[in-house]
Amino acid sequence: MRIIYLNILMVMALNFISCDAEKQNILIDMQKEYQTIHSFGASDAWRCQFIGAHWPTEKKEQMAQWLFSRESDDNGQPLGIGLSLWRFNIGAGSMEQGEESHINHPWRKTESFLNADGTYDWSRQAGQQWFLQQAKKYGVEHTLAFTNSPPVHMTLNGQAYSDKNRTTLNIKEGHLDDYAEFLAKVCQHFDSIGLGFNYLSPINEPQWDWSNPSQEGSPASNADMFHLTRHLNEAFLSRDLSTQIALGEAAEYNFLYQQEESHPDVSNQLETFWSPDSPFYLGSFEMVAPVYSGHSYFTTWPVEKLIEERELVGQKMKELDPSIDFWQSEFCILEENDDVNSGHQRDLGMATALYVARVIHHDLVLTNSATWHWWTALTQVNYKDGLIYLDNGNEGISDQQHADNQVLQKDGRFHDSKLMWALGNYSRFVRPGMIRVEANIEGTEGPMQEAESFMVSAYKDPANRELVLVAVNYSREAQTFNLSYQRGFEKEVKTYTTSASSNLLFSPAGINQLSLPAQSVKTFVFNY
Repeated sequence: MRIIYLNILMVMALNFISCDAEKQNILIDMQKEYQTIHSFGASDAWRCQFIGAHWPTEKKEQMAQWLFSRESDDNGQPLGIGLSLWRFNIGAGSMEQGEESHINHPWRKTESFLNADGTYDWSRQAGQQWFLQQAKKYGVEHTLAFTNSPPVHMTLNGQAYSDKNRTTLNIKEGHLDDYAEFLAKVCQHFDSIGLGFNYLSPINEPQWDWSNPSQEGSPASNADMFHLTRHLNEAFLSRDLSTQIALGEAAEYNFLYQQEESHPDVSNQLETFWSPDSPFYLGSFEMVAPVYSGHSYFTTWPVEKLIEERELVGQKMKELDPSIDFWQSEFCILEENDDVNSGHQRDLGMATALYVARVIHHDLVLTNSATWHWWTALTQVNYKDGLIYLDNGNEGISDQQHADNQVLQKDGRFHDSKLMWALGNYSRFVRPGMIRVEANIEGTEGPMQEAESFMVSAYKDPANRELVLVAVNYSREAQTFNLSYQRGFEKEVKTYTTSASSNLLFSPAGINQLSLPAQSVKTFVFNY
């Protein structure tokens, strides 16, 4: 058995007087395996439509490099965060409706490839297609298309949002198969131009009624989701598509593992869709991927809830077929909390980066999620919902009437964020196919203590004989590692640090001389 002991000595200094803290030990057992990693990703909604279509080439190419590149400069410094999945939003056509869409914010509308007369215009969503092409160019392993609403001419109310208190899919009777045909046709087209999708996610956050016309969206019952999947399965098979259907996108974790009285027809979804005894069992559909996805929203504060919700999802997944993977497929900060206040007010610094890194860690370690996907890659608003931030020399757009709404559709300033680079501590190094292995901190009282101080997770790549350790130091105290390793490990370690002063800063280190700055995220790459 290959077991690595990492001995961590906490080094504390105050007024130039140092004292030794109690030594902490991290035990990594490479024989104890958990989930196989599928991907780290982000979506193009909705901002990429303007940036990809209209912004100067040099600027948008820099953004694409930050998001997708796995290359390094001559000094070994990463040029990007190497996302391994890119999410492409298939629009419902609110953009073509203009003011009649009632979605007043120009950045939250989307075009549709399908016209009301049944013809297709594949030139639409040009900006999003530009970013999709860049993802393919950089070798992003997976792409996923997702929808928020059926095309507007198929909906009951002729809108891309739903009527109030509706709990079922906003679609005309008898048009479910038409919706499936539309989605299959889109997948077939992108296959034909070399930009095919690995996955299609046809329903987004079905628990909400989506009656607020702030964006495209539709509710759906479990029955709706099952019947749409049945139509999609037939449509995909008839076209001999390789795209797999990835169902889920549950709005919150509680809808996955328990029955909710407030949402009786669209909760307890893991058991509903993956229990062989359920009438809505998905396992008999050839084109359905063995996965189910949910969103981490409103489950990250307080820390007790962060841990409890993920333990419940993880336990429910253990009760199902072990071949079914859980995917955390969307997150940004929405709820109020004591650490970064809320999603309001953009923060390009380490506070938000550390908050999100803690969420990533627990989603990977407690739910055993095979994926971790951020919400939207680009943002022009004064909100914590992007990896790259756009503005016109201010803090971004504050409301729908802001003058920069129009200006930023053509050009502007753009900024990276510590959040983007902290995500890169995972996405750049924990690659598809790597296996998470056991990593325990001895001497701690469990996840609560670690969540407020120091967290580690580990991943192995047997093919390349590589072990990746990602450490999140939430505390204000630096850590020093003393590594006791088995024979065969190389003595030089590659390290990459994201902190207040660095973005994935590359530095080689001796295997017995490893350090972790305060309030940082750091990746250690070992070869054996």
